[in-house]
Amino acid sequence: MTDLRTDLGEAVAAAFAAEGVDASLARVTTSDRPDLADFQSNGALAAAKAMKANPRELASRVAERLSADPRLTTVEVAGPGFINLKLSDAALALRAQAVADDAAMAGASQVAEPRRVVVDFAGPNVAKPMHVGHLRSSIIGESLKRLFRFRGDTVWGDAHFGDWGFQMGLLIVAVGDEGKADGFLSEGEGPFPDQSPVTLDDLERLYPQAAAKAKEDADYRDRARKATAELQSGRPGYRALWRHFVAVSKTALEREFSALGVTFDLWNGESDADPLIPAMVEDIKARGLAEFDQGAWIIRVAEEGEKRELPPLLLISSEGSAMYGTTDLATILQRRRDQDFDLILYCVDQRQADHFEQVFRAACKVGYATPGQLEHAANGTMNGADGKPFKTRAGGVLKLHDLITQAREKARERLKEAELGADLPDAEFEDIAAKVAVAALKFAELSNSRTTSYVFDLDRFMSFEGKTGPYLLYQVVRIKSLLRRAEAQGIQTGPIVIAEPAERDLALTLDAFDQATAEAYEKRSPHLVAEHAYRLAQAFSKFYAACPVLAAGDPATVASRLALSQTALDQLETALRLLGIDSPERM
Repeated sequence: MTDLRTDLGEAVAAAFAAEGVDASLARVTTSDRPDLADFQSNGALAAAKAMKANPRELASRVAERLSADPRLTTVEVAGPGFINLKLSDAALALRAQAVADDAAMAGASQVAEPRRVVVDFAGPNVAKPMHVGHLRSSIIGESLKRLFRFRGDTVWGDAHFGDWGFQMGLLIVAVGDEGKADGFLSEGEGPFPDQSPVTLDDLERLYPQAAAKAKEDADYRDRARKATAELQSGRPGYRALWRHFVAVSKTALEREFSALGVTFDLWNGESDADPLIPAMVEDIKARGLAEFDQGAWIIRVAEEGEKRELPPLLLISSEGSAMYGTTDLATILQRRRDQDFDLILYCVDQRQADHFEQVFRAACKVGYATPGQLEHAANGTMNGADGKPFKTRAGGVLKLHDLITQAREKARERLKEAELGADLPDAEFEDIAAKVAVAALKFAELSNSRTTSYVFDLDRFMSFEGKTGPYLLYQVVRIKSLLRRAEAQGIQTGPIVIAEPAERDLALTLDAFDQATAEAYEKRSPHLVAEHAYRLAQAFSKFYAACPVLAAGDPATVASRLALSQTALDQLETALRLLGIDSPERM
């Protein structure tokens, strides 16, 4: 299914070609003067300049060719050579009906050549509770995962769990010193306790204490390094204890992700790639792709002629340790073998840009990927009112669990203020409050370009008015209420007919969903879907105010407007699902 802009673009391209003009210049865009036209083409200006011709005369000849198109009521030339195109009501009705009949895609199209895509996002760590800094990566990554899958790609969402390295040695030592690991410290093969000796609270308390102590106490630091080495060498008791750390952390993380509607197909951690590292390093050395430099092994990634030389990727340190970048390189190798990817998207803070550039270049140099297959879908930061990364009032980092709790409390408060859901059972009210809270957080995030930073303001995000998630949910519930009333009266949808200006606007907005999803996909920009959802909600609100539905009188008009309402609901809920937002049935 193609949208009207694409169809008209083909018609304009044919008219340009008939005039001996490069058809690639015949770009059609949404009109910036909707009072004059639905679409416009400005290509005649560039074409005339190349041909040394008069742009208005060229535009007039193209317009003359287009005037016979039955889909168009007017084709006019404005200014120095702009071609304005206004669609007929019949053409709009035909397109709106096609969107209505498209249950699977709600008017959007899929890619011509599906790819195999891994979306690496969230990046939670063992023993570290998620905080607000994880929110952007989690929400953006989930939306991109859904968007790519919607467009037809085979997609794996991977949490890339931080479960390896020095922090594990710190925890082993800290848990042992508290006497909680007695059943795991023997050097034998076990058996070891099935019951975890620690809770998440224990891990969250012990890790920062151990990290701080290691900075001040060289002996403690050496013990942790030794424990890390023995863990990675396969000491059975340490491995059993480590598995408990992972399981306890993962349970808590899944709770937070579930509350946000975030899911993963893979929970691969750094530990999953670790066994590949020794052979990988030896292979890279054997092929002459690594250099021995000042006691360390490096991969040079700088390109000739660059203004800023990118430092080499440190493969093995002078102490003989594999580094963070080494693990990332091994993870790419693992994904090449397991998923045979066409693309990996890394949804990570933009402050990691240099690191990923090093890893990507190294991966291409050693043959694990080709240029363009590895992409850093970077995001900005979520800031406080002071413009700096968001902190609590006490100056600390706000835990994600606490943020979700605050959002739900605020949602309950706002629902009661608006007298919404007051007569519903408690369980249903709580479910609505949870959906409103998530909608507020996610839409606030996704209505901003992922590359920009934004100011966190829970009061503003939770409003039922303006460009917010709760406003969109209210519009969804409003349409659902209308449809329930129609069903109770035995009224059914019928063929769509377009006659009124508000109907035209709604039909044009429904048509624009294909462009919004396609551009969001190409630019890795979920905010374009969020923008469309908001415009659609506004278009329906204006339609609902200007065009009575059940009280329209004429049965055919009632059936048509009901069909438009149902189509708007289907597309709006589809757009919200791409953003990871679920809507309630009522409020």
